[in-house]
Amino acid sequence: MSTVEVSTALRGAKELLERCGTAERVAAILRERITEGAFLPGARLSEPAISTALGVSRNTLRESFQLLAHERLAVHELNRGVFVRELTAADMRDLYAIRRVVECGALRRAEELGDVDLGGLARALDDGRASASQEDWQAVGTASIHFHQAIADLARSERVSTTMRQVLAETRLFFVVAEGTRAFFEPYLDRHERILSKLERGRFDTAEQALDKYLRDAEKQLLKTARKG
Repeated sequence: MSTVEVSTALRGAKELLERCGTAERVAAILRERITEGAFLPGARLSEPAISTALGVSRNTLRESFQLLAHERLAVHELNRGVFVRELTAADMRDLYAIRRVVECGALRRAEELGDVDLGGLARALDDGRASASQEDWQAVGTASIHFHQAIADLARSERVSTTMRQVLAETRLFFVVAEGTRAFFEPYLDRHERILSKLERGRFDTAEQALDKYLRDAEKQLLKTARKG
Protein backbone atom coordinates (compact mmCIF):
# COMPACT_ATOMS: atom_id res chain seq x y z
CA MET A 1 0.00 0.00 0.00
CA SER A 2 1.19 3.55 -0.71
CA THR A 3 1.81 6.12 2.02
CA VAL A 4 -1.33 7.98 0.94
CA GLU A 5 -3.43 4.79 1.15
CA VAL A 6 -2.06 4.04 4.62
CA SER A 7 -2.80 7.58 5.77
CA THR A 8 -6.36 7.29 4.44
CA ALA A 9 -6.92 3.94 6.14
CA LEU A 10 -5.70 5.31 9.48
CA ARG A 11 -7.38 8.73 9.27
CA GLY A 12 -8.69 9.76 12.66
CA ALA A 13 -6.88 6.99 14.52
CA LYS A 14 -4.02 9.17 15.77
CA GLU A 15 -6.35 10.95 18.19
CA LEU A 16 -7.13 7.61 19.83
CA LEU A 17 -3.49 7.34 20.88
CA GLU A 18 -3.22 10.71 22.60
CA ARG A 19 -3.91 9.27 26.03
CA CYS A 20 -2.38 5.83 25.55
CA GLY A 21 0.27 5.37 22.90
CA THR A 22 1.03 1.77 23.81
CA ALA A 23 1.76 -1.11 21.48
CA GLU A 24 -1.48 -2.75 22.60
CA ARG A 25 -3.52 0.25 21.51
CA VAL A 26 -1.70 0.47 18.19
CA ALA A 27 -2.37 -3.24 17.64
CA ALA A 28 -6.05 -2.68 18.49
CA ILE A 29 -6.30 0.09 15.88
CA LEU A 30 -4.64 -2.03 13.20
CA ARG A 31 -6.81 -5.01 14.13
CA GLU A 32 -9.91 -2.83 13.76
CA ARG A 33 -8.78 -1.60 10.35
CA ILE A 34 -8.13 -5.18 9.25
CA THR A 35 -11.61 -6.12 10.47
CA GLU A 36 -13.08 -3.23 8.47
CA GLY A 37 -11.23 -4.34 5.35
CA ALA A 38 -8.95 -1.28 5.16
CA PHE A 39 -5.86 -3.51 5.10
CA LEU A 40 -6.32 -6.51 2.82
CA PRO A 41 -4.62 -9.92 2.94
CA GLY A 42 -1.12 -9.73 1.52
CA ALA A 43 -0.86 -5.96 2.06
CA ARG A 44 2.49 -4.76 3.39
CA LEU A 45 2.25 -2.93 6.71
CA SER A 46 4.78 -0.16 6.12
CA GLU A 47 6.62 0.90 9.25
CA PRO A 48 7.39 4.44 8.03
CA ALA A 49 3.87 5.12 6.76
CA ILE A 50 2.06 3.72 9.80
CA SER A 51 4.39 5.26 12.40
CA THR A 52 3.94 8.64 10.69
CA ALA A 53 0.16 8.29 10.37
CA LEU A 54 -0.24 7.36 14.05
CA GLY A 55 2.61 9.43 15.45
CA VAL A 56 4.24 6.50 17.26
CA SER A 57 7.80 5.27 17.42
CA ARG A 58 9.15 2.42 15.31
CA ASN A 59 9.78 0.40 18.48
CA THR A 60 6.15 0.76 19.59
CA LEU A 61 4.97 -0.20 16.12
CA ARG A 62 7.21 -3.27 16.03
CA GLU A 63 5.79 -4.39 19.36
CA SER A 64 2.28 -4.02 17.93
CA PHE A 65 3.31 -6.07 14.89
CA GLN A 66 4.47 -8.83 17.24
CA LEU A 67 1.06 -8.82 18.92
CA LEU A 68 -0.70 -9.06 15.55
CA ALA A 69 1.60 -11.91 14.52
CA HIS A 70 0.73 -13.72 17.75
CA GLU A 71 -2.94 -13.31 16.82
CA ARG A 72 -2.19 -14.72 13.35
CA LEU A 73 -3.22 -11.49 11.66
CA ALA A 74 0.23 -10.55 10.39
CA VAL A 75 3.39 -12.33 9.27
CA HIS A 76 6.99 -11.16 9.16
CA GLU A 77 8.95 -12.06 6.06
CA LEU A 78 12.71 -11.84 6.33
CA ASN A 79 14.17 -8.87 4.47
CA ARG A 80 10.72 -7.94 3.15
CA GLY A 81 8.76 -6.63 6.11
CA VAL A 82 5.41 -7.30 7.79
CA PHE A 83 2.33 -8.29 5.81
CA VAL A 84 -1.35 -8.92 6.55
CA ARG A 85 -1.72 -12.66 6.67
CA GLU A 86 -3.38 -14.65 3.86
CA LEU A 87 -5.55 -17.52 5.06
CA THR A 88 -5.82 -21.06 3.78
CA ALA A 89 -8.91 -23.26 3.46
CA ALA A 90 -7.80 -25.11 6.60
CA ASP A 91 -7.67 -21.79 8.47
CA MET A 92 -11.21 -20.98 7.42
CA ARG A 93 -12.59 -24.36 8.52
CA ASP A 94 -10.95 -23.90 11.91
CA LEU A 95 -12.20 -20.33 12.26
CA TYR A 96 -15.78 -21.34 11.58
CA ALA A 97 -15.51 -24.22 14.03
CA ILE A 98 -14.41 -21.71 16.67
CA ARG A 99 -17.16 -19.29 15.67
CA ARG A 100 -19.85 -21.94 16.13
CA VAL A 101 -18.51 -22.72 19.61
CA VAL A 102 -18.20 -19.07 20.68
CA GLU A 103 -21.31 -17.54 19.10
CA CYS A 104 -23.72 -20.37 19.84
CA GLY A 105 -22.28 -20.63 23.33
CA ALA A 106 -22.80 -16.89 23.79
CA LEU A 107 -26.51 -17.29 23.01
CA ARG A 108 -26.84 -20.07 25.57
CA ARG A 109 -25.06 -17.93 28.14
CA ALA A 110 -27.28 -14.95 27.30
CA GLU A 111 -30.39 -17.05 27.89
CA GLU A 112 -29.05 -18.01 31.32
CA LEU A 113 -28.33 -14.37 32.19
CA GLY A 114 -31.67 -13.02 30.94
CA ASP A 115 -32.43 -9.32 30.40
CA VAL A 116 -30.33 -9.15 27.24
CA ASP A 117 -29.62 -5.93 25.37
CA LEU A 118 -30.11 -6.56 21.66
CA GLY A 119 -29.33 -2.98 20.67
CA GLY A 120 -25.94 -3.87 19.20
CA LEU A 121 -27.48 -6.46 16.89
CA ALA A 122 -30.24 -4.07 15.81
CA ARG A 123 -27.75 -1.29 15.04
CA ALA A 124 -25.55 -3.62 13.02
CA LEU A 125 -28.56 -4.83 11.04
CA ASP A 126 -29.66 -1.25 10.34
CA ASP A 127 -26.13 -0.38 9.21
CA GLY A 128 -26.10 -3.39 6.91
CA ARG A 129 -29.44 -2.46 5.36
CA ALA A 130 -28.35 1.15 4.86
CA SER A 131 -25.09 0.08 3.21
CA ALA A 132 -26.91 -2.41 0.98
CA SER A 133 -29.25 0.34 -0.21
CA GLN A 134 -26.16 2.19 -1.40
CA GLU A 135 -24.68 -1.03 -2.82
CA ASP A 136 -21.63 -0.64 -0.61
CA TRP A 137 -20.98 -4.35 -0.09
CA GLN A 138 -17.70 -3.91 1.75
CA ALA A 139 -19.59 -1.85 4.33
CA VAL A 140 -22.25 -4.56 4.46
CA GLY A 141 -19.47 -7.01 5.27
CA THR A 142 -18.28 -4.73 8.07
CA ALA A 143 -21.83 -4.50 9.45
CA SER A 144 -22.00 -8.29 9.41
CA ILE A 145 -18.79 -8.45 11.45
CA HIS A 146 -20.35 -6.04 13.96
CA PHE A 147 -23.53 -8.14 14.12
CA HIS A 148 -21.60 -11.26 15.06
CA GLN A 149 -19.45 -9.38 17.56
CA ALA A 150 -22.68 -8.18 19.17
CA ILE A 151 -23.82 -11.80 19.46
CA ALA A 152 -20.63 -12.70 21.32
CA ASP A 153 -21.01 -9.63 23.54
CA LEU A 154 -24.36 -10.99 24.78
CA ALA A 155 -22.35 -13.39 26.98
CA ARG A 156 -21.16 -10.36 28.98
CA SER A 157 -17.67 -11.81 29.19
CA GLU A 158 -14.63 -9.75 28.27
CA ARG A 159 -12.72 -12.93 27.43
CA VAL A 160 -15.46 -14.09 25.07
CA SER A 161 -15.68 -10.65 23.45
CA THR A 162 -11.89 -10.41 23.07
CA THR A 163 -11.68 -13.88 21.56
CA MET A 164 -14.43 -12.98 19.12
CA ARG A 165 -12.72 -9.77 18.04
CA GLN A 166 -9.61 -11.72 17.11
CA VAL A 167 -11.55 -14.48 15.35
CA LEU A 168 -13.63 -11.99 13.35
CA ALA A 169 -10.52 -10.05 12.32
CA GLU A 170 -9.11 -13.31 10.95
CA THR A 171 -12.42 -14.11 9.28
CA ARG A 172 -12.37 -10.75 7.49
CA LEU A 173 -9.08 -11.76 5.88
CA PHE A 174 -11.06 -14.40 4.01
CA PHE A 175 -13.94 -12.09 3.13
CA VAL A 176 -11.76 -10.58 0.43
CA VAL A 177 -12.80 -13.41 -1.91
CA ALA A 178 -16.41 -12.21 -1.73
CA GLU A 179 -16.11 -8.46 -1.09
CA GLY A 180 -18.16 -6.28 -3.39
CA THR A 181 -20.68 -8.98 -4.27
CA ARG A 182 -24.40 -8.57 -3.69
CA ALA A 183 -24.86 -12.32 -4.23
CA PHE A 184 -22.81 -13.18 -1.17
CA PHE A 185 -23.83 -10.54 1.39
CA GLU A 186 -27.44 -9.61 0.66
CA PRO A 187 -29.06 -12.96 1.62
CA TYR A 188 -27.31 -12.89 4.99
CA LEU A 189 -29.00 -9.62 5.92
CA ASP A 190 -32.34 -11.44 5.94
CA ARG A 191 -30.80 -14.16 8.07
CA HIS A 192 -29.49 -11.57 10.52
CA GLU A 193 -33.02 -10.21 10.77
CA ARG A 194 -34.49 -13.65 11.43
CA ILE A 195 -31.95 -14.38 14.17
CA LEU A 196 -32.64 -11.02 15.81
CA SER A 197 -36.40 -11.56 15.57
CA LYS A 198 -36.12 -14.91 17.34
CA LEU A 199 -34.03 -13.37 20.10
CA GLU A 200 -36.51 -10.52 20.52
CA ARG A 201 -39.21 -13.14 21.10
CA GLY A 202 -37.01 -14.98 23.61
CA ARG A 203 -36.55 -17.98 21.31
CA PHE A 204 -32.89 -18.57 22.09
CA ASP A 205 -33.06 -22.23 21.07
CA THR A 206 -34.30 -21.58 17.54
CA ALA A 207 -32.03 -18.53 17.24
CA GLU A 208 -29.06 -20.76 18.03
CA GLN A 209 -30.18 -23.32 15.46
CA ALA A 210 -30.54 -20.58 12.83
CA LEU A 211 -27.12 -19.19 13.75
CA ASP A 212 -25.45 -22.59 13.53
CA LYS A 213 -26.91 -23.18 10.06
CA TYR A 214 -25.96 -19.64 9.02
CA LEU A 215 -22.32 -20.21 9.98
CA ARG A 216 -22.14 -23.60 8.27
CA ASP A 217 -23.64 -22.19 5.08
CA ALA A 218 -21.31 -19.17 5.11
CA GLU A 219 -18.29 -21.43 5.55
CA LYS A 220 -19.30 -23.62 2.62
CA GLN A 221 -20.00 -20.61 0.40
CA LEU A 222 -16.70 -18.91 1.20
CA LEU A 223 -14.70 -22.06 0.60
CA LYS A 224 -16.51 -22.66 -2.69
CA THR A 225 -15.86 -19.07 -3.78
CA ALA A 226 -12.19 -19.35 -2.83
CA ARG A 227 -11.74 -22.54 -4.86
CA LYS A 228 -13.20 -20.80 -7.93
CA GLY A 229 -10.72 -17.98 -7.45
